[in-house]
Amino acid sequence: MAIVKWDPFKDLLSIQERINKIFEENAYPEASVQNRGEFVPPVDVFEKENEIVLLMDIPGVSEEDIEIQVNDGVLSIKGEKKAPFEKENDNCYRMERQFGKFSRMFSLPNYLDFTNIKASLKDGLLKISIPKAEQAKAKVIKVTKDE
Repeated sequence: MAIVKWDPFKDLLSIQERINKIFEENAYPEASVQNRGEFVPPVDVFEKENEIVLLMDIPGVSEEDIEIQVNDGVLSIKGEKKAPFEKENDNCYRMERQFGKFSRMFSLPNYLDFTNIKASLKDGLLKISIPKAEQAKAKVIKVTKDE
């Protein structure tokens, strides 16, 4: 049996390579999403005094490529971010931007007025405003002295 000299740095390098791989996979989650063929635009949802607002980052998407629906309290946003080049004819050396179809769905509270939803697109930011129904708005009730 041959005697092999133990090298502690060899084990450390192996551990370092594994740690690097973990950080690479988690540092660029959009790359793994892209590999699955999905485009998932980020969305912020917040509540104001009189409405619920959704903000979605979709730069490069035109109004014609967006479809918004509400059905049974579920808001559905579908669209497509089209690539600005033809994949068959162009030699792409690196592609970091995401393209493709996307779909996001959000369950909404039932105290909203679904008949007056407004949507606008400006500078790649989709803004959807859903007003609260009148009965959902806070009312101030004045207390009077009982005589």
